[in-house]
Amino acid sequence: MSEPASKPINNREAFKLLVRVLGYALPFKGRVMTKTALALVGTFPAILLPWPAKLLIDHVVQGKSPEDSPTQYPFFLQPLVDAIASASITESATYVFWWVSLTLVLIGAWHTRGRDIARDEFAEGHDAATRSEKQANFAYSFMGGLLGWIEFRVTMRLSQVLNHHVRSRLFEKLQRLPMAAMDDRRIGDSIYRVMYDTPSISQVLYRVGITPVVSPIGIALSIWVISLSYGHLPFVVWSLVAMVPLALLVTLPFSGTVRKQAQRARDRGAVTTVAMEEGSANVLAVQSLGAQGRERERFASDSWDSYEEYRRYIKLWLAMIFLAVACGLGLGVWVWFNLTDRVFAGALTVGDLSVLAAYYWQVAFSAGRLGSVWISLQENVAGLQRVFALLDMPGEHQPDHPKPLPAIREGYHFENVGFAYPDGTQALSGVTLEAHRGQMVALVGPAGAGKTTLAYMFARYHQPSEGRVLVDGVDLTDVDRDALRKQVSFVFQEPVLIDATIADNIRLGKPDATLEEMREAAETAGALEFIEHMPQGFDTPLGRNGGKLSVGQKQRLSIARALVRQAPVLVLDEPTAALDPETEAQLVRTLQKASRDKLVVVIAHRLSTIRRADQILFVRDGHIDERGSHLELMSRPGGAYRRFVELQSVAAA
Repeated sequence: MSEPASKPINNREAFKLLVRVLGYALPFKGRVMTKTALALVGTFPAILLPWPAKLLIDHVVQGKSPEDSPTQYPFFLQPLVDAIASASITESATYVFWWVSLTLVLIGAWHTRGRDIARDEFAEGHDAATRSEKQANFAYSFMGGLLGWIEFRVTMRLSQVLNHHVRSRLFEKLQRLPMAAMDDRRIGDSIYRVMYDTPSISQVLYRVGITPVVSPIGIALSIWVISLSYGHLPFVVWSLVAMVPLALLVTLPFSGTVRKQAQRARDRGAVTTVAMEEGSANVLAVQSLGAQGRERERFASDSWDSYEEYRRYIKLWLAMIFLAVACGLGLGVWVWFNLTDRVFAGALTVGDLSVLAAYYWQVAFSAGRLGSVWISLQENVAGLQRVFALLDMPGEHQPDHPKPLPAIREGYHFENVGFAYPDGTQALSGVTLEAHRGQMVALVGPAGAGKTTLAYMFARYHQPSEGRVLVDGVDLTDVDRDALRKQVSFVFQEPVLIDATIADNIRLGKPDATLEEMREAAETAGALEFIEHMPQGFDTPLGRNGGKLSVGQKQRLSIARALVRQAPVLVLDEPTAALDPETEAQLVRTLQKASRDKLVVVIAHRLSTIRRADQILFVRDGHIDERGSHLELMSRPGGAYRRFVELQSVAAA
């Protein structure tokens, strides 16, 4: 089962998501301001770039004097025009050459669009995921040359630090989600959100915070210069002004459709990641069942669907671009015919035509960028929704003013505790118990009775939905979460190891553990013998999830990891299920010894593990049916625990 499809977003919700992004730019406001300032710097030289062509065509090639030009030059060009007026053709060409050379060094090449572009060219695939990976390292500048290189470097650094910041926040959020919430999440979908949805934030920052500032200024400057020199041609000025509303009218109707298609593309990409993660994590089961073909077909289908959805997204963009270009060309052709008529009439020169063409494309380019801002944001809105949906999930409970928790002296008191999962499933109801330091408490009962759920409450992995849990007389909901978990060592039913050395795994909960402490814990857990037979002993790498070890060896390492912490509370979920009888007996003796000054809570089914417990709680259907020592419970004819033990005896026989 894949994650549910993203909820459709309307324009108002999209706008709220975009505004929220600006808050993530605050820690990097210095870099954002530098990027914006450099982008603005690039707009001012752009107004100078079209004029060298006119000077070369009219005064160098055709040999006309600047005084004979039917067009008045802008005031800021007058010093150069005066120099050319009194210079020879060779000197005039030299002046223009040095001007163009300086422009090349500072802002790049001169061409019809007015500015060179510096940008990254990292590899890019044709689906949402691979494009997003590129966007995480995205950098650009609409200048070339020295200034373009500086802006490019600033942008690259800003993209990386911003995406790193958001990724880290999102990963931290995943680590802080309640265990009940994590049970309902698919790992592949979470990976997709962290790796491929987060770059939407940097893209939105550029499009919301920079483009709407820089593009209007560039358009206004170009129109201002045109008005200075060609104000006698009002149709030229007004055609340039019309570019912006024309671009908006062409693109805005597409916004809702583009946003929905971008959501579908990202959802299908996440499904592909889920399929890959599940297929890799369960490769042993797939191979043992001969299901490689079915898994390959499932992944191929999901992967192809991801590309199909992205192609539909691209088709929408192509349709919009075609319409925009058609409208822009229509306006441009009309302006061009009017201008050429004036050239033939002598009201304009060929050089004037080159200047107006350059400014026309400058304004068209900036208007296109401005008009496409909202439509371009729709893909990013789809990613933002997925990022913020995860960030907005309620995390584990932590009080606003948590109470410190000294070393646990007495123990726990459960008062009429109940727990229900988010889907409404009632796991515990009316649980009342005492568990003191210096005791070994065993939780026994049929599968699905609620034993693990109950055990999770000792470390506050689950929060009671009714009743309360007290530790040393303090409500567990009022104490600091991290301070509590430092005092509870947990061995889960399924051993979890990291891709690191044996020593790193044992030290996971106590980074400063000495080699002697690790050896003692490993010997107690029955792991020292196989560790010493490893090629590098404690420094042996284990691979993904301890792939080099058997299930029993993994369990022993998990137990050693819990023991080395020397926490006052030790909770073990089926710790002996994968142990041989000799190791189990050794561990039971260790647990009995540990319970002299610790609270030891054990979930177990084996009689050999639980019979020496100080208190046995028989859990069934979320209730505690019976409690007492082994002898007390066995003395009850027809008791649930007694039947449980008798069934084990029959099965063993």
